Amino acid sequence: MHGSKKLEITGWILSVLIALFLIVASATGKFISWEGKSEMFAKMGWSESAMIKIGIIEVVIAILFLIPRMSFVAAILLTAYLGGAVATHLRVGDPFLFPIIIGVLNWIALGLRQPNVFRLALGTDQPQFAIKTKERIECQE
Repeated sequence: MHGSKKLEITGWILSVLIALFLIVASATGKFISWEGKSEMFAKMGWSESAMIKIGIIEVVIAILFLIPRMSFVAAILLTAYLGGAVATHLRVGDPFLFPIIIGVLNWIALGLRQPNVFRLALGTDQPQFAIKTKERIECQE
């Protein structure tokens, strides 16, 4: 198996794990009732109805992240969403590192799936190969 194909598969596995975490572990808690839910959301400054809307946004972004044509935009949206999570947790004095880790993993997963993301991020967005133009060929002769 080609090395870049292995990296792409790794990126897809990581992407699916991130999407599953967002949908199953994070958003589900916003949709179902559980003891202490109202108090926890109130501590963060959110109503339960607002949290349902936030959960819907989270699910939509997670699904968009798995659609190749939408994944770059979804990564940007997820970064913004997680920035809001970090700000909320900072404001109430809760641990805030986990959303940052998910955000970094989000971009690593996308970069493994689409190597151009890494090239753009590192400022080396030139293709790996050079295209010979007619002028270059004439100069070389």
